[in-house]
Amino acid sequence: MKLGYLQSILSMNAHRIETALTENGKLSLQNLPFKKGDEVEVIILERSSPKTNSDFHPLKGTVLRYDDPFEPATSVEDWEVLQ
Repeated sequence: MKLGYLQSILSMNAHRIETALTENGKLSLQNLPFKKGDEVEVIILERSSPKTNSDFHPLKGTVLRYDDPFEPATSVEDWEVLQ
C-alpha cells in the first residue's frame, strides 16, 4: 500500500446528508462543505424503512396457549440414551 493512499484515507473528510430524489435518477445536493475543484467520492445508499418491534420478534404474540411446556416430548421408555 502506498503511503500517499494511506494518508488520504486517514485525512478523509466525510459528510453525511439525507435527502430524497426529486426526479427519477437525479439527485441534487446543496451547501456541501467542499470547494470548487475538490475531488470527492460519492456513495449512495438506499435508506431502508425503520425496523419495528415485530421485525425483531416476529413470533411474539403468536402462541395461543401452553398445555404443559415442561412435559417431555416423548416418554422416558422411548429415550434411546437410557437403553
